[in-house]
Amino acid sequence: MKPTLKKIYDWVNERVELDNLIEFMGKKYVPVHRHSVWYYFGGVSLFLFIIQVVTGILLLMYYKGSEDLAFESIQFLMSKVQFGWLIRSIHSWAANLFILTAMIHMFSVFFEKSYRKPREITWLTGMLMFFLAMGFGFSGYLLPWNELAFFATKVGTDIAGVLPLIGKPIMIFLRGGEEVTGATLSRFFGFHVAVFPGIFTVLLGVHLLLVQRQGMSEPMSFENTPAGERKTMPFFPNFLLRDLLLWLIVLNLLAILAVFFPWELGKKADAFAAAPAGIKPEWYFLFMFQSLKYIPGKLWIFDGEVLGILLFGVAGLLWMMVPFWDSKSARGEKNKFITYLGLFVVFYIIIFTIIGWIS
Repeated sequence: MKPTLKKIYDWVNERVELDNLIEFMGKKYVPVHRHSVWYYFGGVSLFLFIIQVVTGILLLMYYKGSEDLAFESIQFLMSKVQFGWLIRSIHSWAANLFILTAMIHMFSVFFEKSYRKPREITWLTGMLMFFLAMGFGFSGYLLPWNELAFFATKVGTDIAGVLPLIGKPIMIFLRGGEEVTGATLSRFFGFHVAVFPGIFTVLLGVHLLLVQRQGMSEPMSFENTPAGERKTMPFFPNFLLRDLLLWLIVLNLLAILAVFFPWELGKKADAFAAAPAGIKPEWYFLFMFQSLKYIPGKLWIFDGEVLGILLFGVAGLLWMMVPFWDSKSARGEKNKFITYLGLFVVFYIIIFTIIGWIS
């Protein structure tokens, strides 16, 4: 068996020069310190994205992206196609875990100040991918064309529509008209399977290239440690094998969730029916949705909801631009304000998500 594998390896090596790649990977080292565990969440996010792509392609073989057939096609997939319900459950659970691990990865990068020079572009591409991941969730939520998805999309696009000047055009662009209809479904389907994946793939390629070129970021404490005393491990095979082991654990977790907590389909959307009581967005939008509830209808001369949406937009923009205004961290100095700000954001999201979930 070994001679056969050796022949295959030699045949491939002559054409793509695998030896050079292995030599390059062998020269890459990963810093080892008490926060090293956070390095793995980037790889887990990548793995879950791959799961999303594979299961999404399988679902596309049966899904019909029209108002009349979308719900029925998924109903057929779940009831008649062998393991169709499992593929859909894996896709749905992987989507939620993907956003969760991407969020953990984002905050770990933030607290480790890994956005500092020369990694500003790495941070920007990562943030754009995170926003796209939320766009994946929002666009994919409507595709089953069930009751909850229909009214959640209506509420979500209504919120976008309240923005001054640009709100109404954005709402019409998203919906493909004044109301949520089959045109909205077709538009979201296009976003979900073509536009967003295309942009995401380009950003992912740039992001991974930058990570390979720049290596894993080192904590500030490493800068005052002599080079000979810094603990590291080879990327290949040590770090890579640990990453693959974590992928296997995540795959098992995903299988358990998909089997024991299968994703339900619900009732078919009816535009003329009343909205179900307690309609809520997905958990990753819940903290914003709950926050808007607490803002008064009028704040001086401003509409409360409009002001809330604008504040979230400005906060998101400032968060994405943190490498350019956190001058202390850029110089390698500890900035406690940034740490406290990050902790406030984490606790704010957790608390308001819990309140929104139980209310």
